[in-house]
Amino acid sequence: MSPSRKLKSTVLAIIALAMMSVSAFAADPGTPFPADSSVSDQKAGSILFYNYYSSSATASNVDNTRINITNTNIYESVFVHLFFVANSCTVADAYICLTANQTASFLTSDFDPGFKGYIVAVATTHYGIPRHFNYLIGDEYVKLASGHSGNLAAESIAAIANETVPILNDGTTAFIPFDGFFYNLVPRVLAVSNIPSRVDGNDTLIILNRVGGTLAISGDSIGSIFGLLYDDAENVLSFTTSGGCQKAFSISNTEPRTVPRFETFIPSGRSGWMKLWAANDFAILGASINFNANAAAQANAYNGASNLHKLTLTKAGWAIPVFPAGC
Repeated sequence: MSPSRKLKSTVLAIIALAMMSVSAFAADPGTPFPADSSVSDQKAGSILFYNYYSSSATASNVDNTRINITNTNIYESVFVHLFFVANSCTVADAYICLTANQTASFLTSDFDPGFKGYIVAVATTHYGIPRHFNYLIGDEYVKLASGHSGNLAAESIAAIANETVPILNDGTTAFIPFDGFFYNLVPRVLAVSNIPSRVDGNDTLIILNRVGGTLAISGDSIGSIFGLLYDDAENVLSFTTSGGCQKAFSISNTEPRTVPRFETFIPSGRSGWMKLWAANDFAILGASINFNANAAAQANAYNGASNLHKLTLTKAGWAIPVFPAGC
């Protein structure tokens, strides 16, 4: 074979192999997100945590939340036990059943009108026992009468061990351990990555939720909260506050109480960031929603929402009632 024909044959062989590789790569959906990775709003899980919901009983057009939940499993259906934990710590629950590949949406004004809080969605068997089912994803759209609005992905907690969680009280209660063995560890320290100046018309709503409690009766309270507020020049102030099952507050001169006050520390045209954690070794999750009435008129004014960043992890757990799904 002549050198030119040999070179041409080699090139064609390389092209064929490359095409086969591309075809194989395109057909391969990739490696599943590791179950033992930490809680995240970017993966599927067996438990979903919706950081905030609000539902006015009289003005649902301006104060409401649309909850979305999806079963990404292409073969199996699932029973999902929903717990609506009000900011007063009281709990209401309901079941929703999803077939394979099904998505569902509902308004909290239809399920729990007149309350604010957070929502926990637990994948269970038909009998209500928590199950290993890392296929749930979800998100929510929140709109408040204050003008705050935004989309928040549900935080996903994956089951790790393919074992039944501890069953208590003669089978009427199950304990879900977030211990790094049965389920993922959960956050201890949270961070707000950017806080724009209130002097420029920004109203940043911070939401913190305690992870833990007996959801047959009540969620647990956060208690004392410690925080560090940084400006964009690396200066820092400390503060304390307190909260129940949920702590929601707009950052202002009165909360958190700092010296100097927030509007002096973060003046016009500047920004800052914040770390937050419970004084005791409690797990928390949270979100921030910013509202600026000038968003349509000013280039540097924005509205939006995001879950808080997780900086450290700890152990926690929920006890949930066990009874058969009604669907």
